[in-house]
Amino acid sequence: MKTLIKTLMKTLAILYGLLATSVAIAAPDADLWPYWKTQNADSTKTLSHQAWDDFLKKYVKQDSTGLNRLPYASISQKDKASLDTYINKLANTAIRQYNREEQRAYWVNLYNALTVKVVIEAMPVESILDIKLSSGFFSKGPWKKKLLTIEGEKVSLDDIEHRILRPIWNDPLTHYSVNCASVGCPNLQNYAFTAENMKKNLTRAAFEFVNTSRGVDFNDDGELIVSSIYKWFKEDFGTTDEKIIEHLSTYAKPDLADRLSKIDEIEDDQYNWKLNIDKRRAQKGTL
Repeated sequence: MKTLIKTLMKTLAILYGLLATSVAIAAPDADLWPYWKTQNADSTKTLSHQAWDDFLKKYVKQDSTGLNRLPYASISQKDKASLDTYINKLANTAIRQYNREEQRAYWVNLYNALTVKVVIEAMPVESILDIKLSSGFFSKGPWKKKLLTIEGEKVSLDDIEHRILRPIWNDPLTHYSVNCASVGCPNLQNYAFTAENMKKNLTRAAFEFVNTSRGVDFNDDGELIVSSIYKWFKEDFGTTDEKIIEHLSTYAKPDLADRLSKIDEIEDDQYNWKLNIDKRRAQKGTL
């Protein structure tokens, strides 16, 4: 009887782990929050993201594989305070009074800065999935937690990505601009997005990700393996494998584009949830 009970408990623990993970990474639908659709198309007001740009340039470094890493555990107290000040400044901005281009840069930078802040405060962790801020028995990660109040509305990371950025701009390149602090995610860039550099740098970020094995890879049989973001957000990249491959080909280098032209289906997808932490720099005390 004791053996049977132990076996049942072990089985339940495994099932719980699988369920928790599947729920945590299930991609929410793009669900417009109408309140944030308001803009002032005639506004010429601009927002400065210099503090965030300075932070990124100081801490984000690329490794030999092309992955941008950040030493979350070694951020100075001064720079943590600067990050808090920047986030608070954005939270106290009446962003609906700005034009659409300024709004996009605002939400992208806020999402990334908030994610970095959450991970810094949770260290040491091995994955953002280890940060349990969201409510719910099976919830993992910080995405559902209301982290800020902006113009009287409580806002979460999920709100920013899935209820504001995705439905308002309706652009698959959005996925190359927001970063979830994971190895498998498109890079956290070492610069802030602005209304002026957004278009150019979205294209650059897409090209950068697609041409790494994190974005596009092949198994031993030459079959196509893609990042799971193309599966989770299939509605954004295309409803069929053919349309997703067409998207990938748009940003692929010539050799990769040629290889993709001979493939019409996706065999599998992959994603690495390990933290994109820069342990080497922290250990060397270079900060």
